[in-house]
Amino acid sequence: MPDVRMASPQGRWIVFTTVLGSSMALLDSTVVNVALPRIGEDLDADLAALQWTVNAYMLTLAGLILLGGSLGDRYGRRKVFVVGVVWFATASLLCGLAPNAGVLVAARALQGVGGALLTPGSLALIQASFHHDDRGRAVGLWSGFGGIGAAVGPFVGGWLVDGPGWRWVFLLNVPLAVVCVPVALRHVPESRDTLAHGRFDVLGAALGALSLGLVTYALIEANEGSLLVGLAAVVGIAAGVAFVVVERRRSDPMMPPDIFASRQFTAVNLVTLCVYAALGGFFFLSVVQLQVVAGYSALAAGTALLPTTVLMLLFSSRSGELGERIGPRIPLTVGPLLCAAGMLLMLRVGEDASYAADVLPAVLVLGVGLVTLVAPLTATVLASVDVTRAGLASGINNAAARAAGLIAVAALPLLTGMGAESYRSADAFEGPFRRSMVWCAAVLVVGSAVAFTTVRRPPPDCDHPECRTHCCVTAPPLEGERRAPRELG
Repeated sequence: MPDVRMASPQGRWIVFTTVLGSSMALLDSTVVNVALPRIGEDLDADLAALQWTVNAYMLTLAGLILLGGSLGDRYGRRKVFVVGVVWFATASLLCGLAPNAGVLVAARALQGVGGALLTPGSLALIQASFHHDDRGRAVGLWSGFGGIGAAVGPFVGGWLVDGPGWRWVFLLNVPLAVVCVPVALRHVPESRDTLAHGRFDVLGAALGALSLGLVTYALIEANEGSLLVGLAAVVGIAAGVAFVVVERRRSDPMMPPDIFASRQFTAVNLVTLCVYAALGGFFFLSVVQLQVVAGYSALAAGTALLPTTVLMLLFSSRSGELGERIGPRIPLTVGPLLCAAGMLLMLRVGEDASYAADVLPAVLVLGVGLVTLVAPLTATVLASVDVTRAGLASGINNAAARAAGLIAVAALPLLTGMGAESYRSADAFEGPFRRSMVWCAAVLVVGSAVAFTTVRRPPPDCDHPECRTHCCVTAPPLEGERRAPRELG
């Protein structure tokens, strides 16, 4: 039974280490978008290369994150976490030294593999190390400090892009890893799941990643209209079907189909797909709009979106408490509508846009929408399954969120007629951006309708998540595997 107390020096070191490790992945996800226009200019990359700069990372992360959690349970959470930190830092170094767009995209895919190892491991280490009386406080500190990292991420990213250059967005991870690894090895106890058994579902993970990768490729390259693109789309869909078949037939699948027997779990994941598809498209395009069309510097563009994270950090825990009192249906219906309104307000952001009059209202409304929906969304995911499957449920929901963002970044330029060189010109980018915001708002309205018609209040005796402060707006936080109450006592 875990027995580390929060007040002990070891407890503080564990929180420090896990925050530092998870912040590497969190900072990377928030600062890279800010750097995209400068990356394209420096490497002479077209829009497709910038899409892949974002999507290569999300592809391997979404495809392997469930497998990464299983590896930690089997071989040791600290060991896999440390391997993930080293892997992520090495890939970051390759990104920072990339001589061209092709090398950068390949290194970003490697980064995603490292992220799949360290992201589930950071919270799992806390939950496996601390005494259960202190675990909620430790998780709250982990998420709260992560929120601070998410808040300063775009600011730091913009400062680096405008100052020493975009390569330092990636190189910054190396010194963080140099600090994180020895602290983890010295102060974090090793732990593993003694009940873990069976083979790893490598085939399922490979088919899932292959399907996402080929469909993404087909969407990004669809304007070429070549036979290869069509073949990629067909094979990608076939790989997705094969993934479902394999998961149904395996005795120990990565994504057990029976978990979707819960109508509530299925419904909330549908809402997740809609919400995070819209958010993925918004965060990919909005910082480019602010720089290319509105004329903001990278620092100003990154800082412009800061209020969304600040609002979430300040009020998400209260939103979670409200959701517990009134049930998730209203928050999950109203929240997406508020986010949709925020994105439609972004239509006012054009050339020489005023931050106070044009950008800030949109960002504030979007932030209020995120505060309203994210905490109840995660809580409802966990309440819709048995407590012993909380980690699995949250992992699936996390992967769904990332996959939705991946597809949105690939599909929006195609749907809105955004050309390969559009991001270099204000006139060429502004029209497709406006159409993208309308698409994103429409998807959010669909998510709201799904929530209103399908989501119901969980039973009164259901379990509640330990993580109630949500620091990341681009994906719901993972909730580590937990045991039934009788096993905790």
